[in-house]
Amino acid sequence: MTEIRRLCTADADFGRQLDILLAWDPAADAQVQQSVAAVIADIRARGDAALVDYTKRFDRWTPRSAADLEVPHAHLQQAFAAIPADQRRALEQAAARIRAYAERQRLASWSFTEPDGTLLG
Repeated sequence: MTEIRRLCTADADFGRQLDILLAWDPAADAQVQQSVAAVIADIRARGDAALVDYTKRFDRWTPRSAADLEVPHAHLQQAFAAIPADQRRALEQAAARIRAYAERQRLASWSFTEPDGTLLG
């Protein structure tokens, strides 16, 4: 399994490390594509049973059922309330931008300009 690496902008070789990280194109990795396709096909075929199996395999946790995978709404509200206000605003702005972008993806050809002047399309 790939280990998550942390980069620090204060490191002398930060630029090189970032270039290496960004140079890897997961979409070009046929083995990754095949693995993802197999997981998706298995979940489509076996449904919740496959989700439980993959949770056991990847998370090393055995839920009793797929319902155990759902995070209770109260926990989500508690976590949301614990986020500092500036971070919450940043997350809300990011979510709004992602939503606006995704809604336009359904169109055959498009472009739009955000309020800050960023052109996307």
